[in-house]
Amino acid sequence: MIKTPYYLIDKAALLKNLEKIAYVRETSGAKSLLALKCFATWSVFDLMQEYMDGTTSSSLYEVKLGKTRFEGETHAYSVAYSDDEIEEVLAHSDKIIFNSIGQFNRFKDMSQNKTRGLRVNPQVSTSEFIIADPARPFSRLGEWDPEQISTVINDISGFMFHNNCENDSFERFDEMLSLIEERFGHLITQVKWVSLGGGIHFTGEHYPLDRFCQRLKAFAEKYDIQVYLEPGEASITKSTSLEVTVLDTLFNGKNLAIVDSSIEAHMLDLLIYRENAKMLPNDGEHQYMVCGKSCLAGDIFGEFNFTKPLKVGDRLSFQDAAGYTMVKKNWFNGVKMPSIAVRQLDGQIELVREFDYQDFEQNLS
Repeated sequence: MIKTPYYLIDKAALLKNLEKIAYVRETSGAKSLLALKCFATWSVFDLMQEYMDGTTSSSLYEVKLGKTRFEGETHAYSVAYSDDEIEEVLAHSDKIIFNSIGQFNRFKDMSQNKTRGLRVNPQVSTSEFIIADPARPFSRLGEWDPEQISTVINDISGFMFHNNCENDSFERFDEMLSLIEERFGHLITQVKWVSLGGGIHFTGEHYPLDRFCQRLKAFAEKYDIQVYLEPGEASITKSTSLEVTVLDTLFNGKNLAIVDSSIEAHMLDLLIYRENAKMLPNDGEHQYMVCGKSCLAGDIFGEFNFTKPLKVGDRLSFQDAAGYTMVKKNWFNGVKMPSIAVRQLDGQIELVREFDYQDFEQNLS
């Protein structure tokens, strides 16, 4: 039995998402690139690259990871490139997407032999959290003025629109794409490709996948372009759990259980967005507030129901622990970093990585 805490990636569950992604490509013609900012655990790239067309990045290191670990196209994007990294970014990418006209002009000569694009901010989005809203007031994410964008249209070949965030509504996606067409359609006719970014929950259980494919195909045919999607969460949703063990129980007005993990260290998005972890099943007459072991007072996974009282040594499993979780894990409080395990398609569980004191020590100097 693998010692907790550890992330467990289930390839069979992952495959369900990947098959839908491949269906979208076959039906609509849209290619899908894994958004490494969301998920970058390369031990399962062997499976993912069979169903996806490459990777997209947010930094030099992600570009290099995509180029060296994932077959297919490697798209480079960053809010801002620095002078000392741009050459390496260009060397490891097939396409480079600039966040601003200023960045494009700064590196125009250096990138002239590369396929280039520009991020466009359509000023509409779906995000319920302003911290994650790419179209928030005074946003730095992309150019928004069609007149300004037209000044560089002859030097780029594509656009990236990333304005969806956990959007599980096809109607809202369709509405926003129509707004993009209304405002930027005359510019889209002058390029060869458009990325619609990530945040579209098209692998969800009840998402109208065929309507989505029809809309993408019509969009591509109307403007004679190659469409790209950048699924992050959509590619790995419900594929991974965080396995933990109860270390202590106590009562302080509520039943409490302390586990060998931490939301700040291992599921940081729960803290950022004030959300609870997911656990199934979640029923029974015994309710516990499950807490992390760090010194942060608010290190709480949430309240869950169990069929019997928890005791020291019980194992618990938090669901959906892949997206924006494994990439954000950290060494806060020196809490042991979760290992990484993979349940292969044949059902065998393989421990692929453990972390120890040396990793903690070498994280700083």
